[in-house]
Amino acid sequence: METTKTVCPYCGVGCGLEVLPPAMPGKATNRDNQGNPIWKVRGDRSHPSSQGKVCLKGATVSEALDKSRLKYPMMRETLDEPFRRVTWEQAFRRIVNRIKTVRFTQGPDAICMYGSGQFQTEDYYVAQKLLKGCLGTNNFDANSRLCMSSTVSGYIQSLGSDGPPCCYNDLEQTDCAFLIGTNTAECHPIIFNRLRAYQKRNKKVKIIVVDPRRTKTAEAADLHLAIRPGTDIDLLNGIANLLMQWGLLDAMFIDECTTGFPGYTDVIRHYPPGLVARHCGIRLDDLETAARYWGNSLRVLSLWSMGMNQSSEGTAKVRTLINLHLMTGNIGKPGAGPFSLTGQPNAMGGREAGGLAHILPGYRMVKNSQHRAEVEQLWGLTPGQISGVPGRNAWEMIMALERQEIGCLWIAATNPAVSMPDLERTKAALLRSPFTVYQDAYYPTETAEYAHLLLPAAQWGEKTGTMTNSERMVTLCPAFREPIGEAKADWEIFVEVGRRLGFTNHFNFANSEAIRAEFLEFTRSRPCDMTGITYQRLQEQGPTQWPCSDSNGISQERLYTDFRFNTPDGRAKFATYYSQGLAEPPNPNYPFVLTSGRLYAHWHTQTRTGRVEKIRKMHPLPFIEIHPMDAQRLEISENDWVEVRSIRGYSRFPAKITRAIIPGTVFVPMHWGALWASQAEANALTHPQACPESGQPELKACAVQLQRQPYGQVKSQKLKVISDIKIRS
Repeated sequence: METTKTVCPYCGVGCGLEVLPPAMPGKATNRDNQGNPIWKVRGDRSHPSSQGKVCLKGATVSEALDKSRLKYPMMRETLDEPFRRVTWEQAFRRIVNRIKTVRFTQGPDAICMYGSGQFQTEDYYVAQKLLKGCLGTNNFDANSRLCMSSTVSGYIQSLGSDGPPCCYNDLEQTDCAFLIGTNTAECHPIIFNRLRAYQKRNKKVKIIVVDPRRTKTAEAADLHLAIRPGTDIDLLNGIANLLMQWGLLDAMFIDECTTGFPGYTDVIRHYPPGLVARHCGIRLDDLETAARYWGNSLRVLSLWSMGMNQSSEGTAKVRTLINLHLMTGNIGKPGAGPFSLTGQPNAMGGREAGGLAHILPGYRMVKNSQHRAEVEQLWGLTPGQISGVPGRNAWEMIMALERQEIGCLWIAATNPAVSMPDLERTKAALLRSPFTVYQDAYYPTETAEYAHLLLPAAQWGEKTGTMTNSERMVTLCPAFREPIGEAKADWEIFVEVGRRLGFTNHFNFANSEAIRAEFLEFTRSRPCDMTGITYQRLQEQGPTQWPCSDSNGISQERLYTDFRFNTPDGRAKFATYYSQGLAEPPNPNYPFVLTSGRLYAHWHTQTRTGRVEKIRKMHPLPFIEIHPMDAQRLEISENDWVEVRSIRGYSRFPAKITRAIIPGTVFVPMHWGALWASQAEANALTHPQACPESGQPELKACAVQLQRQPYGQVKSQKLKVISDIKIRS
């Protein structure tokens, strides 16, 4: 068998991989630590995004292919019953009958689907066609709502359209990299390694890192700004104030390519440097250094991720950062621009396919009547069939469950019983669902506990589709093995349900290539035009960036190179935001700010990485980072058990005493759910208050109290497995 070229199914870097079968003529069988044959994975040197590099997650991804898989459909009538194995025919009949009943008795808006940035684009697209088109409800949202929705909103409002304007080659052409709200070295390591290698070769290149923690990323920076959580806008407006004072502006770009600058100047004059430094908790000279690095650079590249997005001010933070690019003309040219780093492997593909409750395929908006009409025509629907009301976002689905407004909840390829905010409230709401379908590759998971019907989904490598990474690079991901057990590709499941609901003509797809061919027409003449990126092109020429139309076949590395934007007047828009601070600031009863994040080798809720021995050994336990001053005051020593409480719940973690976190702030990793540890859920503490424009919750900050527990010091902790879900054959 030949090597299969594909893409890593973890983060948004989108590293190219080569996969080889366990056994090949003349070579020893490739095995894991337990001696089981596994597919061999290595970096694809021909992939333009990663150039042959791969992190530990990608290198070990095949080790989880056969572990703890959901192999066949399972069903139960109530949540206190054990699951029983059923046929696909029984499963399809159950879900179709339920959808029909709910649609007739409660209406289409009582049907909701919660999907995932781990879908392939083809999965995303047919799900939109099923719900938003045929069923007439916009109630499809994805875990990208918790990930990148503030960036989507920020790009649209400032630049006229979603889509990162930069590319990875900009990492090696910039003069100054400004990293804010991203631990790139651990969360997007291949990107960071490219940037760091370039900096080492070019000593004049500056790296600025803004983060309350001294992360691996911050350790490599020329300047680390350890700001207090919630002061991002203060910092950015303070930098703008200094640039204005010093005249380090691009007046011609502002005059010819933007609108709203006078209003912006009215805002930034309220952010004098001394006040900003005190409010952010940083030195004035460090603030001035950051402004000089930015203002004296010809090409500034900003990078951000969840630390910006997961905020009640998420959109405001993104737009305020874009303001700095607009006032200095740092966009649309090599080495410069506002560059969001996508959290999930195909969150970009989801945005292209309309995979959020307020958007439609091809970068169209639900509220736009012309956009709805275009989609209706392409789908062959009756005019007016697509609702002009945005569907429920992820948290609104939880609140709707509380009010018993949902008759059918379909969750696919995500694990909300760990990842949603205010987790105890989320779990209580899930218990109230009268009928939940859970579609996933693995079992058990925390969310399976709340399901009535389990559908086994094909894993990475078991289905063919496309994914788009953070730099708009589309990669074909061909299947290199058969699905395990009775598992089916996500798109196959959606298509079959659509057919059984009576929409046969709308779901007449022979394979995933036919789905992509239809989807590409939705991108024609749109900002994300991919009509030239067919399966054939991807097979023959490899990964390709959009826009790339079939009229000329030319792939475009960067957006806005003509300095014209996707707004009605072609000008980018300055935003005017004052800092509002944290939605839940610390108080006398809850005096600490809790923040959370990823670790290098783990991924999200460990559904896949928790099954890989090398990763478990690297990150065996959750923990809480506490500054020595805070630890001393609370009489907490290294490895002591610490109970962490918010007004919503509590968790407990072994203490890690470190100066890497600023006083008054604590950090916990977000990967541990009830399946992997006892009472170590970060989101048992977080609140659901969200950005009013993007709907993205403030998962990165909440107010907590700490208390040392009399459990002694942590030595080891065994894997905790959900035991109350029984299977009956």
